[in-house]
Amino acid sequence: MKSLHDPVALARDLIRFPSVTPQEAGALAFLAGRLQAAGFSVHRETFSEAGTPDVENLYARIGDSGPHLVFAGHTDVVPPGDEAAWTHRPFEAALANDQVYGRGAVDMKGAIASFVAAVLDHLSENGGKPRGSISFLITGDEEGPGVNGTKKLLEWAKARSETFDHCVLGEPTNPEKVGDMIKIGRRGSLSGTLTVSGKQGHVAYPHLADNPIRYLVRIMSEMMAETLDLGTEHFDASNLEFTSVDVGNRATNVIPGEASARFNIRFNDRHTLKSLKEWIETRATQAARGDVVCRVDYAQGNSESFITQPGEFVNIIIDAIRDVTGRAPALSTSGGTSDARFIKNYCPVIEFGLVGQTMHQVDERVPTADLITLTAVYRRILDRYFGDGAER
Repeated sequence: MKSLHDPVALARDLIRFPSVTPQEAGALAFLAGRLQAAGFSVHRETFSEAGTPDVENLYARIGDSGPHLVFAGHTDVVPPGDEAAWTHRPFEAALANDQVYGRGAVDMKGAIASFVAAVLDHLSENGGKPRGSISFLITGDEEGPGVNGTKKLLEWAKARSETFDHCVLGEPTNPEKVGDMIKIGRRGSLSGTLTVSGKQGHVAYPHLADNPIRYLVRIMSEMMAETLDLGTEHFDASNLEFTSVDVGNRATNVIPGEASARFNIRFNDRHTLKSLKEWIETRATQAARGDVVCRVDYAQGNSESFITQPGEFVNIIIDAIRDVTGRAPALSTSGGTSDARFIKNYCPVIEFGLVGQTMHQVDERVPTADLITLTAVYRRILDRYFGDGAER
């Protein structure tokens, strides 16, 4: 199915905007112009919170009835790193060897270009209006703190009585080829710091001190030795990892008074944030054995696990991918977190985008054939979703 709107040109246009988080840099303005010209009602909303940068976001909708399908994504990108190491300048959007080079090509301006092209094609061939409603939910904060982006844009939309039936999030999901994998859920994430208090003193007089490091090592070892679970039907096993240990001590002849270790748990649907916090605090207390005082402080931004159960909506995605690529995608919950953790509170969400092999790397790039294929898949999703008997 040949696209009437060129996703390669759209991707190159978007990549040329150096929209490193939290800078909008013109990317959302560009999208707003294209969508307004197609008949969308467009809102550009900036949200703020103390201690975090202001972030501009975009919400656009066409149609005023159901079913309501929303495409979600982000135009912000990570920094390019050493620009001299790039084969082509990171925001040049160079086209070479049938590939588009540039920061955000994969994560995820390429997917945005593909779903915009697919939606514009769908509207062009259906009298300019969908059989229901189509929206775009685009943030500039996915690669950043995640405070003033999708989470607040969804709250803003809810306050306007906007409701969504289903969402496709365009994060890169495929390991090797477009069509390999869709994400039907994500593991939860819990981060925190375990701190053990001792008594500072001179290393030559250890009986006058109490070294917290020995207790911290014991507590860490016993917690890591325990298996959280063996996995579930759609999820891998949960895992606890300590990621840093710090005593803030520059002297070699001083026993520190405090030692801390940061940790992260990626967990499946056998756990909740509440149950894991109880588990951590219970195990830490048990491992301390009353010998030492310990405490746990939790980071902001922790998220629950979730899953969009296989059913009609997931089948629409699977069938569209099979129609275009001939592949039967794996249903996965692997990987890190994404803005799906916010969207799932409002409607079922799946993730499907490009191949993620070069995301965040020097010479991030996407084959033009992948952009065309992804556009065709999104277009097929739209046709199936808004086909006969479109009520989901």
